[in-house]
Amino acid sequence: MENEGGGQARRKAVMAVLAHSAIADIEGRLGTIVLPIHENLREPENGLVMVRGRVGGDGAPFNLGEATVSRAAVRLSTGEVGFGYTLGRDREKARLIALCDAMVQSAELAGAIETHVVAPLRAVMIERQNRKVAEAAATRVDFYTLVRGEG
Repeated sequence: MENEGGGQARRKAVMAVLAHSAIADIEGRLGTIVLPIHENLREPENGLVMVRGRVGGDGAPFNLGEATVSRAAVRLSTGEVGFGYTLGRDREKARLIALCDAMVQSAELAGAIETHVVAPLRAVMIERQNRKVAEAAATRVDFYTLVRGEG
């Protein structure tokens, strides 16, 4: 049996990829595999969460404001329970994330979900992040090379 910490770390990594992916991409990837029988434990719903911040990243915490989130819970017929959360008001995305979370916990389905859903979405996410980094680097100014003037 897999250790508890490793399973939680894998679920966290999968959730990060799914939360940063578009619903159309998740749906398209899930369409390539046979989905197990499942039921909604918690119908997808929208709500608010308080966003906290810290001054300077390490100062005293303060309430920044509220953010809209969607959440859902799904149970597979084999008993695995998955939870899905996403920023915004996308209930279906929260349900699909919960379904993926439940499938990741299943010994029979974890490999398929990683290969056909998470790995391709992770590659898209990394490529998008690299493109943003490259765009930001193109605007970088090195102030040490500026000449002050002649004189």
